[in-house]
Amino acid sequence: MNPSESTRSPYRALRPSRSAFVPVRGLRYHVHEWGDPSAASAQRPVLVLLHGWMDVGASFQFVVDALSEQDQGMERFIVAPDWRGFGKTESPPTDCYWFQDYYADLDALLDHYSPDHPVDLLGHSMGGNVVMGYAGARPERIRRLINLEGFGMPKTVGAMAPGRLAQWLAELKQPQSFNDYPDLNAVAARLRKNNPLLTPDKADWLAPHWARPTAQGRWEIQGDPAHKRVNPVLYRVDEHLALWQRITAPLLWVQGDQTDTDTWWKGRYTLQEFQERLAHVPQVEQHTLGPSGHMIHHDQPQALAALLMDFLGR
Repeated sequence: MNPSESTRSPYRALRPSRSAFVPVRGLRYHVHEWGDPSAASAQRPVLVLLHGWMDVGASFQFVVDALSEQDQGMERFIVAPDWRGFGKTESPPTDCYWFQDYYADLDALLDHYSPDHPVDLLGHSMGGNVVMGYAGARPERIRRLINLEGFGMPKTVGAMAPGRLAQWLAELKQPQSFNDYPDLNAVAARLRKNNPLLTPDKADWLAPHWARPTAQGRWEIQGDPAHKRVNPVLYRVDEHLALWQRITAPLLWVQGDQTDTDTWWKGRYTLQEFQERLAHVPQVEQHTLGPSGHMIHHDQPQALAALLMDFLGR
């Protein structure tokens, strides 16, 4: 063990969450909750935080703490579920995961937490893609919308369907797995490798939320390896833009200054192309935070909380 690993101070949550389990479409959904549900109102509705691929709801703890520091005691009710097949939420018996299920799960969660009032809805990465589609399908359910680097996907065309389907069928024959780790220090090190801007104290705090112990005494990612399989359904840009055009809530778009979409998609999808898509959303306010990569809620929680306080409080 590195000597600094035994002496550094761990991150301490200012506003710890509590765990709730909610029945959602046949699954036992795990949800992090902060605050008193009775505090929600039409003026300060439930704030729903949706994580990205290979993440968990606990990932928003740092932003919740920053909001608590800046909210001068007026702490709102906040929930952050673990998506199906991630964290402590059950995995369905499936070979693949579908965006339509995420939309339906979100719809059921909002029925549970805010059946009578619109919510403030935030999504990061994959969660950001979900909130954009959902806000177009159910515009009346959203008061304010926040997207943290949910860029969507590169454009596809019908001619790509045979190859995509063949790839999916081939992957179905291959068992999927995630790497495991000898201890939580190794898990924290992996998190920091994924995001070099993540501080050691936050990595240590996230590690037991991101991974779970195995019967062999090692640690494995809390996720269904089926998430690794390619999706046989093509990403049809025209369908998504039709949804984006129907968004009625004001949208706050936030990205990190170190995010490089050209590298991500190897030239198949550029930031300029995303901006052209974003122009279809009726009301958009854009901000760039730095230094920050893709994990904005880890890299700049205080700056992000300040943006949220202003945007949600208008």
